[in-house]
Amino acid sequence: MSNRTESPPTRPKAPPRWRTEGVHPPANESNGQTARSRLPRWFPIVFILILATNLIISSNLTKTAPRVKLSYTSFLSQVERGNVIDVTARGLTIQGTLTTTVTADKRTGKTFETERPVFASDDLLTMFKAKGVVVNARPISQPASWWQSLLYGFGPTLLFVGLLVWLSRRAAAGMGGIGSIGRSKAKLYTGGGPRTTFADVAGIDEARDELIEIVDYLRDPDRYRRLGAQIPRGVLLTGPPGTGKTLLAKAVAGEANVPFFSMSASEFIEMIVGVGASRVRDLFDQAKKAAPAIIFIDELDSIGRARGAAMSFGGHDEREQTLNQILTEMDGFTGTEGVIVLAATNRPEILDSALLRAGRFDRHVAISPPDAAGRAAILAVHTRGVPLDPATKLEDVAASTPGMVGADLRNLVNEAALLAARRDHTSVTSSDFADALERIVLGSERRIMLSPEERKRTAYHEAGHALLGMLLPGADPVRKVSIIPRGRALGVTFQSPSRDRYGFGVRYLKGRITGALGGRVAEEIVFGDVTTGAESDLEVVTATARQMVGRWGMSPAIGPISVLPDPQDERMMFPGMATTSDLTRELVDHEIQRIVTDCHAEATHVLGLHREQLDRLAGALLTHETLDEADAYRIAGLPAPAIVDLVDASGTTGPHVADPDMPALVAVVSAPL
Repeated sequence: MSNRTESPPTRPKAPPRWRTEGVHPPANESNGQTARSRLPRWFPIVFILILATNLIISSNLTKTAPRVKLSYTSFLSQVERGNVIDVTARGLTIQGTLTTTVTADKRTGKTFETERPVFASDDLLTMFKAKGVVVNARPISQPASWWQSLLYGFGPTLLFVGLLVWLSRRAAAGMGGIGSIGRSKAKLYTGGGPRTTFADVAGIDEARDELIEIVDYLRDPDRYRRLGAQIPRGVLLTGPPGTGKTLLAKAVAGEANVPFFSMSASEFIEMIVGVGASRVRDLFDQAKKAAPAIIFIDELDSIGRARGAAMSFGGHDEREQTLNQILTEMDGFTGTEGVIVLAATNRPEILDSALLRAGRFDRHVAISPPDAAGRAAILAVHTRGVPLDPATKLEDVAASTPGMVGADLRNLVNEAALLAARRDHTSVTSSDFADALERIVLGSERRIMLSPEERKRTAYHEAGHALLGMLLPGADPVRKVSIIPRGRALGVTFQSPSRDRYGFGVRYLKGRITGALGGRVAEEIVFGDVTTGAESDLEVVTATARQMVGRWGMSPAIGPISVLPDPQDERMMFPGMATTSDLTRELVDHEIQRIVTDCHAEATHVLGLHREQLDRLAGALLTHETLDEADAYRIAGLPAPAIVDLVDASGTTGPHVADPDMPALVAVVSAPL
């Protein structure tokens, strides 16, 4: 997408289809002159005054004090009288200072200058010593040279005038400076150069269809107006990071034959109060003049935060003034017909309610992580310029990446291509994708030396995770087990579901907690003590149990109510804002401990019954260091999980992970402190 700033194309003089209120053509548009093509009328007068002042000041600074021109005879007489304080000589020229003033050559003063004749034979130095005259070693004073006078006389003036002209031109061109500090910094896209289209957007078909309708309305508004339909004032794109909100806006810019103004919300805010509101007014003024047009504001939450929330402490700060101006421009007394506002945010829950009401952002488009078919379509888009091995199936890659969004998949394709190039492959293979996925999810391998005891403990720790993942009903299949250090982890057990999930039941969640405790329980059974390697496991266990009790109503003691706030609720940053009593919070802690204790007991019971399989898995890890899915299930003597079709009986793909607090990809790690 080109970022060139161009004026909108000239339209034929026909009855306008769009009405824009309160917009007048520029005053100098009729004569074709611009502010940059001419200087102000007062400029020559100011220039002459500044130049004259500079010349006067510089002449006073550079001129030397006049000296009395003494004859050599008068000079000798003054020396004999003891009226000479000091002298400075260069060649035959003598300068000095007198005790009392003298008059000669119509000048009176205490400083003098004389010329010693070449035929003089007197001993001046002896006379100076006898009369106490100081003979200086500094050079005689001379008037300033021509280039110094020129520099002092014209240099500051030219520098000041040049700076004034530069600031004036920048202000007239809208490029910044003092005169344009309140102007909008939005980039104008008019369709030139390479562009992003809806063909580059995949996996989020519902959101794409919503915006296709907006583009179609801008292209042919009469078809909708005949039925009484009105164009939406604004469209708010919401969703987790990386799902394609900005990509959709770029596609709209590429598809719509109208000017497209793009700006980040943070660019409105400056340290000077009132600049943000001024830039909002300027942005909407530009869009109204170019109507029909589209304005895209990225990261709207940086200025659209609810007024009076945690980030505002009384009064109207700069952010609130900017927000108020946006509210006024979108649905105030002045009309904005023909201007559509697109905005993107991943935190819609903190936006001001006035922004979300009908008449401002009329349409809310939620962009969720793609399902399996959507991920395959996204991979197909990102691999259009990547040579793939014929045996590589993007459907299989998509099936192994539940929960990943478009940005993650693009990174996966890039990592796989880098690995293929490093291995001198002519095409990207399935193994390249598998290794790239491991690198992203598990981290890079570390070359550290573990002691035999620590290596054995890590093998039993990971074998405990893997064996419980294989034995517990409903658990996610174990894809890989490794005791090769990666990132901060000494070992990793990688699990992922065979298909996307709508939600999570109590049995599944308890199974996850039990599986996460498998490493710690295996150490207790085999070694009789525990280490710090279960730190990350305990964090996952505690967080899952807390969500079950406090937010999902999965505790009989608490009941089907939500007693814990959303972790993203900013009001909970301040003390005294708790919505539950101390007794309820104490009961929540008790229930969390009960659930974890029950799962710990179950993990101990299951691993105790299958101690032989635990030993076999640990021994295989010590030998091979890494076991893939087939080898792990074969060594454990358990059947590998059946491959679930990604398309259900109704012909639709499986759902994505519903709750963001429960990631689809699970990597249980054993990390040291």
